[in-house]
Formats: sequence, C-alpha cells, structure tokens
Amino acid sequence: MEKERQVLVVFPHPDDEAFGVSGTIATHVQNGTPVTYACLTLGEMGRNMGNPPFTNRENLPKIRREELKAAAQALGIQDLRMLGYRDKTVEFEDEEALTNVMSDLISELNPSLVITFYPGYSVHPDHDATGAAVVRAVERIPAAARPKLHCVAFSNNCVQELGEADIINNITHVADKKLAAIQAHRSQTEQMFSDVEEKLKNQDPQIMVWINNERFWTYKFTN
Repeated sequence: MEKERQVLVVFPHPDDEAFGVSGTIATHVQNGTPVTYACLTLGEMGRNMGNPPFTNRENLPKIRREELKAAAQALGIQDLRMLGYRDKTVEFEDEEALTNVMSDLISELNPSLVITFYPGYSVHPDHDATGAAVVRAVERIPAAARPKLHCVAFSNNCVQELGEADIINNITHVADKKLAAIQAHRSQTEQMFSDVEEKLKNQDPQIMVWINNERFWTYKFTN
C-alpha cells in the first residue's frame, strides 16, 4: 500500500467504513498518514436496534453516533466529520450543493487519496448518491492535480461491468482493528458477529478472505 499524504474517506452511514475499508484505513493510520472520515448521516433509519434490542427509533441516532466515534477510535481516526444529512435521503439532496460540500472538503484537506462508493455499483441509493457527488467533485479538479479515487463496489454486476478490482489490499496485520471497528457498531452487527467469530475460530476460507482482503476499483475519468 502506497504511503499517502492525506486520505479522505466519504461514506453515507456509520458502519460503511467498517466492513469494506477499515483495514485499509488502519494501515494508513499505522503508516502515519492523516485520515479524515466524512460520514454524511447517522444511519437513523437503520432497522436494527441491537440483538436483543437495547434501543428504540428515537434513541437510535444517539446510539449510532457513539458507535461511530468508537469505531473511529478503534481505527485510529482522529478527524471524524459528521455532516448532518438524513439517512435514506441523500439521493434527494441538491446535486450541486452536495458536490460543493465534497469540493470544500477536498480543497481543505488536499488528499492524495479519496475513498468512497462506486456510483451505480454499491446497492443503496445513499451509497450511489454519495459516490456520485465525490466523483463530480474530483472531476472538477484539473486532471494533473486530481487525487486518486478508489471506489468500493459490491453489486451483483460490478465485476461483470467494471472488471475485477484493480486494487486488493491484504490487511491481515490489522485484522484485529477491523474486527474491533465492526464490533463497535453494536446495534447493527451484534447479531451477525457471533457467527463471524465462530467461522474465524474454524478458519472458514470464505470468511478469512472477506476479513483479510479489501478490494477497490480506481475510478477512471474520461477527461
């Protein structure tokens, strides 16, 4: 993994960072690279309330805010931005205004690498809208000055239409931090984590590949 000047991670929901990129984040932090995580919403429309339930719809945003802080701490992220958008409404935000927010972040931080969702290949409308806004913001920058843009994709057709991921980061050395970040989002992950732990104990091949490897597509601009 290359040493970066600054990394900017932009996702719409708490826990988006945990599953697909937390090992990559932790590695950059270990390398001494500043990492900023901009999270657009608090995931307040999430269905899970813990297992067994330990919160309710009214208190879920407060719970998820604290879980997000705990996950960031587990990964060593010191610059966590909560942007205050509402869960499941990012697709309805004014595109120009949302793009300007992303442009302002990039101008402020001057990252050498930006990580977000690949628009059209990340299943959830909030994911796609967030990724699209980041793409538009990076595209505004002259080609020679653009940061690298690494995108997460996991739709059923992503490999068929995009090809295989061109970046695969082995994060075995920080897998414990990744697992800690996933566990930090307790309201959303508690039910599935016991199953994950059991498979990890048994060295289940599929779960080991999932935990230890994180894949990205480099976004290729046409101009």
